[in-house]
Amino acid sequence: MAVKQYKPTNPASRNRSVSTFEDLTASKPHKPLAKGKKRIGGRNNKGLTTVRFRGGGHKRRYRVVDFKRDKHGVPAKVATVEYDPNRTAHIALLSYADGEKRYILWPSGLELGAEVISGEAAPVNLGNALPMRQIPVGTIIHNIELKIGKGGQMVRSAGGGAQLMAKEGSYAQVKLPSGEVRKVHLGCYATIGQVGNLDHGNISSGKAGRTRWQGRRPHNRGVTMNPVDHPMGGGEGKSSGGRHPCTPWGFPTKGYKTRRNKRTDNMIVRRRKRK
Repeated sequence: MAVKQYKPTNPASRNRSVSTFEDLTASKPHKPLAKGKKRIGGRNNKGLTTVRFRGGGHKRRYRVVDFKRDKHGVPAKVATVEYDPNRTAHIALLSYADGEKRYILWPSGLELGAEVISGEAAPVNLGNALPMRQIPVGTIIHNIELKIGKGGQMVRSAGGGAQLMAKEGSYAQVKLPSGEVRKVHLGCYATIGQVGNLDHGNISSGKAGRTRWQGRRPHNRGVTMNPVDHPMGGGEGKSSGGRHPCTPWGFPTKGYKTRRNKRTDNMIVRRRKRK
């Protein structure tokens, strides 16, 4: 999918670029798989802000995406490729042989009318979902499960693709897009191919208003705040902070380890940041 660059006829279009959407084949979602989505503006169930700088944005409808791919042995054909405002990747509508329709993440290169299938006996073709034990070493995969039957949790964003590096015992070693190598059980399912919409990272908003349409509010730096609001705030004139970068609650933000899940430490073969 290509990126369209606008002519700099005004300040808003000077750096503006959009996707051409040439791969999309439908403009409206399949009604039974689209439902209302309430905007929460970064608030929790008590109304307190838990994620800063969220709010507003265009109204969206949530598309129910099948991350589990648990309809085993039933072939399906790609009916449409659609835009999904809730994620960076595009989605494909599958029409199964028994009449059911489901959305999946659209793998790059999966054409309209192509047949896909999931299950142990599925061939290693683009868009098919198989358990790790059936996928050859070296294959590019996405939508990877962490727990058997829970559904894909890793490698789901636009352009994402992991590589199956090795198999040892009951686990496979998968190299994630971040560079981390992680163990995944051989019974976990994954989908063959790379997630579509590869040019998503090359798109520039061009103006602040377009960011507001997406529900992201202005993000002000800590050094521009007052001391009561941020540890780096205050000072005479334009102060640079006078300390290492930190969060509003005083935690360092560059190189500070925040991982606390020791239960799965042994599943990480090689970390994203090498020492």
